[in-house]
Amino acid sequence: MMDALSVVSQLRDLASEPQNREAIVQDQGCLPGLVLFLDHQDPEVLFATLQTLRYLAELPPNIPTMKNELGMMVSLQNLMERLGLSFDITALAKEVYGILNAPTNPVPCTPQRETRKKPQFFINSSSKKAKSVTLHIQGLDSTDQRSLCEEALLKVKGVISFTFQMASKRCTIRIRSDLPTESLASAIAATKVLSAQQVVKNEAGEEVLIPLKSSAVEVQQNTVLPDYLPEEEEESPEREADRAVSRTTAKDDSSGSWLNSAASFLTKTFYW
Repeated sequence: MMDALSVVSQLRDLASEPQNREAIVQDQGCLPGLVLFLDHQDPEVLFATLQTLRYLAELPPNIPTMKNELGMMVSLQNLMERLGLSFDITALAKEVYGILNAPTNPVPCTPQRETRKKPQFFINSSSKKAKSVTLHIQGLDSTDQRSLCEEALLKVKGVISFTFQMASKRCTIRIRSDLPTESLASAIAATKVLSAQQVVKNEAGEEVLIPLKSSAVEVQQNTVLPDYLPEEEEESPEREADRAVSRTTAKDDSSGSWLNSAASFLTKTFYW
């Protein structure tokens, strides 16, 4: 049975092998997935994710791509400032941040990243412009209301990821740039027990709450899978054997079977 820790642990083991590091970073979805794991609540998942990033950063050409990945540097900064984490996690987050933020020589662009068409392991946030929205959610008082809000947001087509700050009744949501913020308010209002206002800063730098119209906005819903996750395809043994990343254990098996299992896991339990 796969879970978040087993997925990131397997990816860390792959990244520990130098010959795999370029392929992992060049993959459409691994970096966006690792960024999402940086928001995980399990310290073991956080530490394994940081170990993976540290391995990947040992290959200098990977550094510019990793640094420019949407949400990477912000998530690392949040970990560095987050209270209650172990010294090992904080120190490793600072180390990875320092490596990525250090001056590097520019790496020539190649068409490889644009031409690959293999099924993605994680969501591909680099292929579509995204934006982050912070909502103050009235009624977000318990884990039951949080679960209700999660279910509502998961149904909205164009939502990429979200994290909750229960103490302040807020939710930070990463969405596609073409998704109206009012769609989120409509989905939340549909729960009948929750309502949302957008949190923005005024010219003085003070946070203010902006009411959102919810009733007049039509919400496009996901039916089975979010639009950013590809439909699973039947793959032949030849295609399975053609994958670039090799698994460090069970050398006789291609990595495709493991990646397919990981993708299936993420399809069912993508948000934490």
